[in-house]
Amino acid sequence: MTLNIQTARNARSTSLLLVIFISLFYNPIATQAMGNAATLPGFADFSKSVQNGDAGTLRGVYVADVFALPVVQQPVSNAGFVSNNEGVTTQFGMASQYGNIGLLAHNNLSGKSFLQLTIGQEVRLVYGNGKTEVFVISEVLRYQALEPTSPYSSFRNQDKDETLTAEQMFKRVYFGDRHLTFQTCIDANGNPSWGRLFIIAVPKVTDVGMDRLSLHGQQ
Repeated sequence: MTLNIQTARNARSTSLLLVIFISLFYNPIATQAMGNAATLPGFADFSKSVQNGDAGTLRGVYVADVFALPVVQQPVSNAGFVSNNEGVTTQFGMASQYGNIGLLAHNNLSGKSFLQLTIGQEVRLVYGNGKTEVFVISEVLRYQALEPTSPYSSFRNQDKDETLTAEQMFKRVYFGDRHLTFQTCIDANGNPSWGRLFIIAVPKVTDVGMDRLSLHGQQ
């Protein structure tokens, strides 16, 4: 009996996960962009503009020459929420449960700028107290949704022979060692939810030996 109850709970959890996962991408309501800034602020100015003193809250994400986006949080009761405002990105709360960071945006709003991200670029995160984390983009993943509006759709990798279930893809982009995942939809063939784009970034590794050598040279 206990095993049956646990199995039922796991099935419900998986179904909820998949429903939330698809809702992050499928945006049937048309939204209007509010315009783009002509120039980006310097990182120091951007960092100051988003700080609120809360050390535990992610407040901004910055990629030089690409974007400087404030980060908004999902409401506690709405794990499928993605902001409909231009110029911001939304932190995916469920990713935090696995020790990782998810940043979401609709592809007709701030998600457009995710298309400009490439392997090797640095990503700087700013927390409410001014703390900064630096990541480096390591992967760009593009998938076609075989059933774009279904929470049980399979996804076909556009760069190699691979097809994943929704659950497999969720684990692919959110499980594992600490990393950052940007996600938005791919608009193709007249369908704004035709596919899914994931940009994976890993923590930047500091060469301690080189740092010590630099410090020694400055003395």
